[in-house]
Amino acid sequence: MRSSPRRPTRRSERADAPPRTGSVPTPASASRTSAPSTPRWRRTWDDDIALLLEERRAERSATRVVTLPASLSASALLRLAADPEAFTRRLARPVPSAPAPAARRGTRFHAWVETHFGVAPLLEPDDLPGAADSGIDTDESLAAMQAAFLSSPYAERSPVGVEVPFSLVLAGRVVPGRIDAVFANVGTDGETRYEVVDWKTTKSRDSDPLQLAIYRVAYSELAGVPLDHVDAAFLYVRDGTVVRPDGLLDRAALEALLDDGSAPAAG
Repeated sequence: MRSSPRRPTRRSERADAPPRTGSVPTPASASRTSAPSTPRWRRTWDDDIALLLEERRAERSATRVVTLPASLSASALLRLAADPEAFTRRLARPVPSAPAPAARRGTRFHAWVETHFGVAPLLEPDDLPGAADSGIDTDESLAAMQAAFLSSPYAERSPVGVEVPFSLVLAGRVVPGRIDAVFANVGTDGETRYEVVDWKTTKSRDSDPLQLAIYRVAYSELAGVPLDHVDAAFLYVRDGTVVRPDGLLDRAALEALLDDGSAPAAG
């Protein structure tokens, strides 16, 4: 009896064939499996967390350095000189100011003074920079202030300038502003002196002489007259009191206020 021929063994059934449970990973795929890359979303979260932590550390810092802007209004320079820490804190974290009806009446008063001197206001009352004094609480008090001005020593005089604009450069920074009025006085020797005047409608008489120092230097350079030929005064309109502070700062002293270019602000 002949034996049947031996059936060839298929490759898949060979003893040395790998099991069919899955392919054997190559070295490259094995490397990727053992060291997976960090997901992109996780890297983004890590970056955000790092930034937030850095901001938090900066907020908790005892001292921050705030660079002064290239342009400072005269009123801003007054605030800087009066309280550098408060000024730089506000500069670092600006907060918008709420509109004040009294300030609007203050600008209306300044516009009315322009009209009184025969000058048509170049700007709307609300647009006059630096003209908003507090203390005019009602329309009636505004009318009373106008009547008080007519009794002041300046009411019948003729100014050589009203709402005079200037841009004073101090320590590389521009200080823009407007001078309420400028009067010329001719002395007995024939020499002309000038007086810059700022109207004050506030109830108190504690205005900072630094404002007049800025106006005095600005007008001296604007008009091309010696600084010692320019005087300066506050007119407290309510009672007609004229105050002429002594020892006003010159250009060098004003620049010393801004010479550093930055100031520490409390955190």
